Amino acid sequence: MNTPYKFWAYCNNFSIVMDAQLLLQSQQGDKKSIARVISLIENEAQIDIVPSDRHVPVIGITGPPGAGKSTLTDALIDEYIKDGKRVAVLCVDPSSVLHQGAILGDRIRMNRWFNHEKVFIRSLSSRGSMGGLHPQIDKIKIFLQSCPFDLILIETVGVGQSEIEIIKHADKTILVLVPEAGDEIQLMKSGIVEVADLFVVNKSDRPGSDFFVAQLSNMLKSKSSSKKVCATVATKGDGVVELKKLIDDLL
Repeated sequence: MNTPYKFWAYCNNFSIVMDAQLLLQSQQGDKKSIARVISLIENEAQIDIVPSDRHVPVIGITGPPGAGKSTLTDALIDEYIKDGKRVAVLCVDPSSVLHQGAILGDRIRMNRWFNHEKVFIRSLSSRGSMGGLHPQIDKIKIFLQSCPFDLILIETVGVGQSEIEIIKHADKTILVLVPEAGDEIQLMKSGIVEVADLFVVNKSDRPGSDFFVAQLSNMLKSKSSSKKVCATVATKGDGVVELKKLIDDLL
């Protein structure tokens, strides 16, 4: 009569032991364990994660589709690795309409880092969540902060100006734009433009980029804002060193 209860108790205790082992291995930097714990969190498993006392800054990278967020994130990883930093990257991809999984476009663009010992990259599906993030993003972030990383980058799905969920989870938020947004700058007076801490005009080798940078800078000045605007060409690495310095100055 007690067999079902004993079996359940055994399985439950085994699960607790496995969770403890996974967390310990994760905190020691084992990537497979880190990936496994994130999968459990994604599936809403009950895992007791104690927030770390060590401050690990979180940088949010957001902006409209096609702005080059993934390429820019890839270039930033390169600069932080040169500094000897260990970097965790969460790439939130659009959900598949068939199975709600991630399409993995962002991760493909960062494939040179897959086997690097100091880089951990995980693609997450937005699962239809508003704001360009995964529903469990906060728990995943707290977990990664307990692992041996020096910095966490969160790249959102391409979002519009009203989708500002990232600011709840990042210490600082970078808004990536392109020169073609210049015609719409007067419309961008609320939402993500107001809450971003740093602005990047990527693909600045395109026509009209200087005008757009000046226009954006003037808009910020008109609001008595001291926020910076940085021009980059992420595919060539242009401006990325300057961008990293601006980010470091914010942290």
